[in-house]
Amino acid sequence: MIGPMETRIVRVAPGKGQLLGRFVTAGGSSKLEEWRVSPEAGDAIAALEDAAAYLRTSDTPVAFPTETVYGLGADATRSGSVKGIYSAKGRPSDNPLIVHISDLHMLRGLLGKESGDPDAIPDRYKALVERFWPGPLTILMPNPQPSKLAPEVTAGLETFGVRMPSSPLALTLIKLAGVPLAAPSANASTKPSPTAAQHVKDDLNGRIEMILDGGPCQVGVESTVVDGLCEPPAVLRPGGIGMEELRSCPGWENVVKAYKDHSEEGKAAPRAPGMKYKHYSPRARVILYESTYKAGSDGVLPSDVETTGATENGNTRKTNGHSPKRIGVIRTQRWRPGAGLQHGLLRADPVSQDNRHDEYPNPAFQVLKGDLENDQGDAIGELFDIDLGQDTKRIAQGLFSALRELDRRNIDTIFVDGIEGELDIAAAVMNRLRKAASEIRS
Repeated sequence: MIGPMETRIVRVAPGKGQLLGRFVTAGGSSKLEEWRVSPEAGDAIAALEDAAAYLRTSDTPVAFPTETVYGLGADATRSGSVKGIYSAKGRPSDNPLIVHISDLHMLRGLLGKESGDPDAIPDRYKALVERFWPGPLTILMPNPQPSKLAPEVTAGLETFGVRMPSSPLALTLIKLAGVPLAAPSANASTKPSPTAAQHVKDDLNGRIEMILDGGPCQVGVESTVVDGLCEPPAVLRPGGIGMEELRSCPGWENVVKAYKDHSEEGKAAPRAPGMKYKHYSPRARVILYESTYKAGSDGVLPSDVETTGATENGNTRKTNGHSPKRIGVIRTQRWRPGAGLQHGLLRADPVSQDNRHDEYPNPAFQVLKGDLENDQGDAIGELFDIDLGQDTKRIAQGLFSALRELDRRNIDTIFVDGIEGELDIAAAVMNRLRKAASEIRS
């Protein structure tokens, strides 16, 4: 375990109109051949140069934003550095890590290919790379031997997952470091993934030294992981790219689902992150109402609320002879305010500053708070209500933050209204919720 250290959040904000970098091509090579850092974003580049130098020499990882979630990055070529990730997160060592690259030139280096070699990427992946990179897509690649990656990255597998993030901050950090970064989500193992810098500090304060703050993440769930080395090709983890989008690409028309929406216990090492162990869980008990659960189409069932209770040190906490309840609801496409529960007037409850900074002053959602009441109108606890809206992408963007927001309020039970869809980002939302849930109503 890494000993206590001072954890600082470093704001990285290019000036208006300034670019951190851009892709350049050489001759007839791919448009993603090289990410070239722009010197015009002076202060932002200086902060990233400091972080890059730290990554090259330290065995303590650095947290940084991507378009999906915040990552916990370390030099993927050094064992000591990669071990620092597992130590900081408390992550099982047989859970492989995704490698993040700045450009195709860096990928070819990992594969032992010459610069500009068009055969560095297997044919099956070329259409995906052309369409979805940079972006929330991880592809499984054969790991050549001898490998340039630290063995801890692959957890003993003959393949490794790699992606090119679309965040200019992430691309610039990787380019300045000059090495690929192994980077899982920057949360404590099993907790909801972080989509803001403060989320990282909440989990890893004292375990890492530096968190680069680039504002809230725009996708909100992790990358899609695909295996194109098997037949038919398979999705190992749903994420920011949906099955329908994959099937529109040549060679991926028959892609299949190869993941389960619960933890896959067993001795075998997972082929991709997120497949084997418990993930995405807040401290509170989570009860998920599937979209197919007709009894819960209008809201939370009173019988489910009756079974909830607040506890302290294993004993029921009581006020005036009663056990007060602290109930949270996350609404999406079906429930109205209050989720069908008896409640008093709902008023806005201040949202934490996690999702805000100069460029994004407004939070992704509002929290409403009111008394939870019984049929006689007596207060029996407190109700906290979050509406993530109807739009699936917005739901994905706010999901992890909503779980953390309710956890911060010491909620006993969180009820979540599930959404429909298996071919787009809704599949990723439901995958994360099913893994986070203590109970599922279907």
